[in-house]
Parts: sequence; C-alpha cells; structure tokens
Amino acid sequence: MPVSQPSFPSSLPFPGKVAVVTGAAQGIGAAVTHALAAQGIMVAALDIRAEAVTGAGDGAQVRARALDVTDAAAVRDVVESVERELGPIGMLVNAAGVLRMGSVLEQEANDWARCFAVNTHGVHHLSREVARHMRPRGQGSIVTVGSNAALVPRMRMAAYAASKAATHQFVKCLGLELAGSGIRCNIVAPGSTDTPMLRGMWCDRGAEQDVVDGSLTSYRCGIPLGRIATAQDVANAVLFLLSDVSRHVTLHTLCVDGGATLGQ
Repeated sequence: MPVSQPSFPSSLPFPGKVAVVTGAAQGIGAAVTHALAAQGIMVAALDIRAEAVTGAGDGAQVRARALDVTDAAAVRDVVESVERELGPIGMLVNAAGVLRMGSVLEQEANDWARCFAVNTHGVHHLSREVARHMRPRGQGSIVTVGSNAALVPRMRMAAYAASKAATHQFVKCLGLELAGSGIRCNIVAPGSTDTPMLRGMWCDRGAEQDVVDGSLTSYRCGIPLGRIATAQDVANAVLFLLSDVSRHVTLHTLCVDGGATLGQ
C-alpha cells in the first residue's frame, strides 16, 4: 500500500508575510517554496538557475531571482531588493547545497572548497544579511537545511559532511546571538531524501533499497522506518520550525531521516 503524502495544515501563523528560500529550483528548496506559497506567503525563490523555478510569474506568490549564494556582494544586493520590492523578510530558508563525493586522499581540492563555498559560506552570507534586517523589527525565523551527515561520519562524503557540520554550529552560534532580538535559528537535518542530489549518487536500480537496508561495509545504518523521505517530508518539518507554532524552539536540530542516525 503506497504511503500517503500529507501537506502541512493551512492557516499557520508565521512571523511575517515574506520569505526567502535558496536552492528553490529543485528538491527540498522547491518543496519548501511551494509549501510556503500555499500558505499565502510571498516567496523570493533564489537559485543560480532562476529559470528553473516553478510557480513563478507576475501576480504569483513565488518570485524567482537568480543568485549565486557564494557571492557575498550579490547576496547583499538581492536581500536589499527583496526588502524594497516585496516587503519585510520574516523568514529565511537556507536550502541551497551541493554534494561532491570522493575519498579524502583522492578528492580534488576544488571539490572540498565548493562544498564549503555553497553549504557553509552561502548560509553565512544569507543568514547575516537577512538577520540584519530582522533584528530591528524584533522577530524572524531562520531555518537551515543541514544534514544527518553532520552528525555521523560517512564514507566518501568528508567534504559534504564537514561543510554541513560547520554550518550546524554556525547556525547555533547565530541563534544564540539573535535570541535576544526575538529571532529563532534552527536546523532541519534530512537523511536520504528523494531528490536529484540523491538520485545522482545511484548507479543501478537496486540503489534505493540498498539505502533503506544500509551497508555494513560502509558502516552505514539503514532506515528504521523502511523508506526514503520525500522532499515534502522535509518541507513539512521546515514549515513547523518557521512558524510561530514553534515559537519557543531555537538552536535546535530536527532530524528527518526515518531514524537512520538512531536519535543522534
């Protein structure tokens, strides 16, 4: 029997009417963008491939904008334009990310650098610029899509795992600094999720079941719930942490991995 895919309940209270989402063209970023738009939130959907953002157009709730999150100056300009043209930013979702596989001894230096440039530096650039606008208003919610790979070591994923671990700690430090200003900073840490990033790692038809089953040779636990997450599963968790329903939650990491990290 197929598992139903519920969407988040309507009419949630949010800290504002404008959200910024990075990595909005596909995967988790796209799911979050559409979920927020369905809540009546105006979404500035940022992606280096803005033309691939769906649901955008004149009069729509989604406004696509091209952005390379590794460019600090460009980030500042885009955030300023969103504030000016769409209104006060109440929410930020850092969902842009890249994965570069390879063993530590063989991986190219530019793959390591690219993971940190997008997964860590990009989160820093967006979070800092948006928070500078949020702080005088005394409210806001920032959710960053991390990874359960930040919590447990993974074979051939050192660059990705290390960049995500650094980002987890950055978000918590930022949240500590901003808590007194009424701004909450949280992390959603997905495990294996059915996105183009995950499918790009698969070599054969049996790869999906292999992920669910786990692998002793790569020291990887399987997924106790017995299935891979959908992007909507992760988006639901993001919306919970963005909304005022979670108003007393900050500096928190919410794993959405079907139990794969055994409660780490």
